[in-house]
Amino acid sequence: MKHREKAEQLFNSGCNCAQAVFAAFEDVTGVPAETALKLSSSFGGGMGKLREVCGACSGAFMVAGMLWGGCDVNDNKKKTEHYATVRRIAEEFKSIHSTYNCGELMNGIANAKGSDPVERTPEYYAVRPCCRFVGDAAEILDKIIEEKGI
Repeated sequence: MKHREKAEQLFNSGCNCAQAVFAAFEDVTGVPAETALKLSSSFGGGMGKLREVCGACSGAFMVAGMLWGGCDVNDNKKKTEHYATVRRIAEEFKSIHSTYNCGELMNGIANAKGSDPVERTPEYYAVRPCCRFVGDAAEILDKIIEEKGI
């Protein structure tokens, strides 16, 4: 199964947008699904339903960190290269959707008050464009992985 299809399947099974993207890349990050779901759980709904950075992008950034991020806090060359990759993901996502801000992407779709997640119903999936966002984020990552290697 391609990463786009896997991310869409995960989203449609109840994962938030960040979880769907990050967990879809288990095969290349080596992060087990349960760990991936826990690590990315905070970033759904634009970070805990704050509607800030799109969770699909956050999940993609997490994949990029696992593949190309650095551990040496003094390696500024590595940081520069990695930040360029993160910015590329964001810019390519923005070129498709005009923004990577969840609130702007969800323009016109009400955000339930408080911290409670919105129930996943057929109506939820019918109005939310998020499945497309997780698919696009996965495709962007796959293109970069093909170019950069892992």
